[in-house]
Amino acid sequence: MTTQNDRAYVTLVTNADFAMGAKALVTSLRATGTTADVVVMHTGGVSDLALSPLSDLGARLVQVELLPTSDAFNAAHARDALHGRAPFTKGCKPGFHTPLDNFAKLRLWQLDYDRVVFLDADTLVLKSCDVLFDYPEFRAAPNVYESLADFHRMNSGVFTARPDPATFEAMVQALDQPGAFWRRTDQSFLQSFFPDWHGLPVTFNMLQYVWFNLPELWHWPSIHILHFQYEKPWQADHPRAAQLAPLIDLWKRYAAGDPPPDLNAMPTPT
Repeated sequence: MTTQNDRAYVTLVTNADFAMGAKALVTSLRATGTTADVVVMHTGGVSDLALSPLSDLGARLVQVELLPTSDAFNAAHARDALHGRAPFTKGCKPGFHTPLDNFAKLRLWQLDYDRVVFLDADTLVLKSCDVLFDYPEFRAAPNVYESLADFHRMNSGVFTARPDPATFEAMVQALDQPGAFWRRTDQSFLQSFFPDWHGLPVTFNMLQYVWFNLPELWHWPSIHILHFQYEKPWQADHPRAAQLAPLIDLWKRYAAGDPPPDLNAMPTPT
């Protein structure tokens, strides 16, 4: 893949649901006025129909394969096996969440860019984040959504990276070791591979549960990236829709292509 721009925001789409999320994400990035490329890596499970709105928004589509992991690795990280061994107890992952697909995120280290900012497809960029391209590899924000004790854990929904085939090969070698089990898939792996991951404030990866668990951390004018971890704002059967209504309404606004709101006028947690 040959590029003229050396910087790119990158996301991963593995099914039609995450393509819906990516449409709102790409729209939000365009609204910031960034001149960086916007790249959507997609796997074979995504139809042309689902991808076409992303192409229409000017995103560069890059098809990627799932990683060539062993049968034992795949079995351990299949949805039922992973959720049975390490269940999600704080929130609900939707039915279209396929944990094994998450590891395809590592393919970004094969892209032909000098600097990359990765964003999960269930994020929104509310303010310019181009400053993140000046951060070194590898920087991420803590996985804070329930208590301050969460600061020691990383969230892989937003991070900075420097694509390099050698790094990718080293990752593949470290990933699929005998008996390997990455409790939170790519997130657990990346925290292990990059132990000095610290560097991004929570405002560059504000997890939606902060809204009701840690409202004192929520300050709209400071939030650069909003991340809809657990339930997704486009879910019809959203179990926390009432609690998160202002955040869901914000996502729907971007998904519809409406003008961005005045963050200073947004409702505050109650």
